[in-house]
Formats: sequence, structure tokens, C-alpha cells
Amino acid sequence: MKSSPSKRIKELGLILPPAPKPAGVYRPILVVDNFLYVSGQGPILPDGTLMTGRAGDDIDLEQAKLAARQVGLTMLSTIQTHFGDLDNIKRVVKVLGMVNCTPDFVKQPLVINGFSELMADIFGDDNGVGVRSAVGMMLPDNIPVEVEAMFQLH
Repeated sequence: MKSSPSKRIKELGLILPPAPKPAGVYRPILVVDNFLYVSGQGPILPDGTLMTGRAGDDIDLEQAKLAARQVGLTMLSTIQTHFGDLDNIKRVVKVLGMVNCTPDFVKQPLVINGFSELMADIFGDDNGVGVRSAVGMMLPDNIPVEVEAMFQLH
């Protein structure tokens, strides 16, 4: 029997950062029918500070991938804070990963794997992987990665 998402977080020794407050006029999460939509999240560290940097400039691929993983932890914290029990999530449905990068940086999918691999570790190889896009762009506050996602609820 596979562990629940909340048990997996404990088993993996993961530390969720504080959930960020909305930086504009939007809802952090929204439930419609049996789907949970999460607004774009940035990488918040456990001390509440924001990771910054631009892939291909002042951070490399591995640092950007770690930032994407941190976005995953931030998103889980946002879900817990504004929705509740992570065990009510059945699966990841869709992920949009945005990477702050130079025009010549072309490894956006590898960066967003940091987020996707974390979701697979928590929700399982089947339920933790959904459809996905990974694109490069400029991001607010010079954050390295922003991810928005949609989950199916039990």
C-alpha cells in the first residue's frame, strides 16, 4: 500500500515553507467541482525569503532545478494553508512551469523536472505526473521559477 501524501512528506523529511500571501488581486487556490487550481507560486525558503536568480545568468541549471523543487514545496504549503489536507488530492492533472532565463537558455523542461520529480515522490509515479508545459520568460521579483498547477480531488 502506497503512503498518503502527508506521510510521504514526513518520510522524505521535507520542510514546507510558509505559504506566501497573494501579491495581487487573485485567489491562491480555487476549487471548482473536484478540481483544485493553484495560482502561480514562486520558490519560498523555509525562513520565508524568496529565492531569486535567472537561469543562464546568475544561476545554473541545477540551481534552477532546485528552485523548481522549492516551488513544489511552496505550493504544497499554499494548498495546506488555504485548502487543508493534502491527502484529499488524488492526482496532479496539469502543470505550467515558467523559468526566468536568458534567451539562449534552452533547458526549461529539465528545470521544471525539479517540481515534477517532487510531485512524483509525494503522489506516486502515476498520480504525481500530469500533463505539463515548461517555458522561458521574465518573472516578477527576479524569481527563478514560477509554477501553476491543477489537481484532481478525491
